[in-house]
Amino acid sequence: MRVLIAPDCFGGTLTAREAADAIATGWREAKPDDAITQRPLADGGPGFVDVLHAALGGDIRYITVTGPLGKPVEARWLSVTTNGVRTAYIESAEACGLHLIPAELRPETCETATTRGVGELIAAAADDNDVITVGLGGSGTTDGGAGMLAALSDAGVALTDISLVAASDVENPLLGPHGAARTFGPQKGASPEAVERLEAKLAAMDALKPVADIPGAGAAGGLGAALLSLGATVKSGAGLVRELTGLDAALDDADVVVTGEGSFDWQSLRGKLITAVAGGAAERGIPCIAIAGQVTVGRREMGAAGVQEAYSVSDHVGSVQKSIADARKSLVATAQHVARQWSR
Repeated sequence: MRVLIAPDCFGGTLTAREAADAIATGWREAKPDDAITQRPLADGGPGFVDVLHAALGGDIRYITVTGPLGKPVEARWLSVTTNGVRTAYIESAEACGLHLIPAELRPETCETATTRGVGELIAAAADDNDVITVGLGGSGTTDGGAGMLAALSDAGVALTDISLVAASDVENPLLGPHGAARTFGPQKGASPEAVERLEAKLAAMDALKPVADIPGAGAAGGLGAALLSLGATVKSGAGLVRELTGLDAALDDADVVVTGEGSFDWQSLRGKLITAVAGGAAERGIPCIAIAGQVTVGRREMGAAGVQEAYSVSDHVGSVQKSIADARKSLVATAQHVARQWSR
C-alpha cells in the first residue's frame, strides 16, 4: 500500500517534519511492507519557511527584528530565484508569533502586541526581490498590521515595483463575529472586554475599511487586511504550499493520505491545511485520514471537507496531558493504531 503522510505542525510540540516522521515511524512499525512518502506541509503559519526551503531550496536570510512585545527577536526569510524571478517568503509568526509571548503575559499584552517586526522583514526583503510572499498564521497580535505599516513608513519603503502576496491560513474577514478580534482574540489572551476594544480599534482604521470584508483580511490579527491595503493578492497559504511542494504529484502516487495538525476543529474547515490535503485526495478518489492532538469536528463536517476519519492523539493515549508530555511517542502510538485500521 502506498501511503502519503502530509501533516502540518502540531502546535508548539512538533514541527511538520517531526510530525511526519513520527507518523511514518508508527505506520512502519505496524505495517512494514507499506511504501511511505513523507511530505510535511504548512498553511502560512509556523513552519512556512522551513517547508518551502525543503521543497524549493534557496537561501535562508537571518535578521534581528522587533518582536511582538517590542524586544528584539531573531527571524528568517527565504529567498528563491526561479526563471529569473526573485521571490522572498516571509513567515510572519517569526516576528509576531504567539509562541513569542509567554502565556502569563498574554492577557496584559493582547492589546499592545505589535507586527512591527513583520514590516522590518518586508523592508529587508524588498531590497532584492521581485515578489514578497508573507505567510500569515500563528500570530500573537491583533493590531490590524499597524506596526507593520509604521515600520515600512519609517524605513521609507515603497512596494510599487514588487508583487505582494498574502498567504493566509484562514478565510476570515477583518470584523464581525468571524473577524480577527472576536474569533482569534480570546486565543491570544483577550478578555471579552478586550475583544470589544480590539474590534473597535480595527473598525476605526481607515486604511483597512475598503478591504475589511475580503476573505483573509482577518488573518494574523488583521495583518491580512494591512497587506491588502498595500495592494497584496490574497492566496490560500495551504493551496500555495500544495502547489510549490508538488503535493499533487505525490497524491497521484498514493493509495491513502494521512494529514494532521495540533487541533482539528471548526477553524480547520476555513482554509486550513487539512482541507487542502483532503480536497486533493477527494479529486483522486483516495481516502484522507486526519490525526490530530485533539478532534472536535463532527463526522458530518469532516466528511463534507473530504476527511473519511479523524483520530485524536489525546483520546488514544488517555489525556491531553499525556499526549503533550511525550508528543512524539504519543503520535507514533496513534499512527500504529491508524495503520492497523486502514492498511490492506
